[in-house]
Amino acid sequence: MRLLFLGDIVGRSGRTAVRDRLTQLRADWKLDFVVVNGENATSGAGLSPDHAKQLLEAGVDCLTLGDHAFDQRDMLGFIEKEPRILRPINFAKEAPGSGARMFKLPDGRKILVAQVLGQVFMKRPFDDPFSALDLLFRRNPLGGQAQAILLDVHAEATSEKMGLGHFSDGRASLVVGTHTHVPTGDAQILPGGTGYQTDAGMCGDYNSVIGMDKAEPLRRFVTGMGKGRFVPANGEATLSGVLVETDDRSGKATSIRMIRHGGRLETTTA
Repeated sequence: MRLLFLGDIVGRSGRTAVRDRLTQLRADWKLDFVVVNGENATSGAGLSPDHAKQLLEAGVDCLTLGDHAFDQRDMLGFIEKEPRILRPINFAKEAPGSGARMFKLPDGRKILVAQVLGQVFMKRPFDDPFSALDLLFRRNPLGGQAQAILLDVHAEATSEKMGLGHFSDGRASLVVGTHTHVPTGDAQILPGGTGYQTDAGMCGDYNSVIGMDKAEPLRRFVTGMGKGRFVPANGEATLSGVLVETDDRSGKATSIRMIRHGGRLETTTA
């Protein structure tokens, strides 16, 4: 199975890039399934139902969220109606929606997609990600009902992401980090056969401060005071993520490649 995961969409720039390029990339790279993190797609904070619909219509098979899952209040109701959107599995127990879902491809193969939130340096204490994942993996062993298992680890600390990656080694096809918006250069296949990258980066304008127009972040760094709200930068976006191929029988990764397409970062090819 050929799986593409794209990191956090930031604002209009990222949405436009996904909308305009994904159809061609699906054809060129012969993709079977596409997962995109969309938690910053609407004004840099959350995902609105309208923007979710646009991204799904553009060819995204599954949208993951994160700690900003419900910043757009309409998502509280919409996520119950749209099973292709996942919030973190260890979010508040009363939160609407689901943190994991089994998807069926047109050819009958299945992929389980899940998202988990880290705890280190996050603003509020979410439930333990390790115990949440252990339960998920025990119920869905790799190479069982699903031909592939993809996990989005939405976390701040690289060490925690790495820990969750090794904890999931041999239990998932791909573990990829999101949230920090900066792509890491450590794409690899772990000893147990799990594809891994600490952070996929973002789908947004890299002439920015993690996707935001530079003026307000710089003002706050220099003066210690804020004057306005953060606004997404609107230059040409780079699509950043990871492409992994898996073995349908074992569910393990057979290859992994970092993806950069368009914008300011050097373009890679699949």
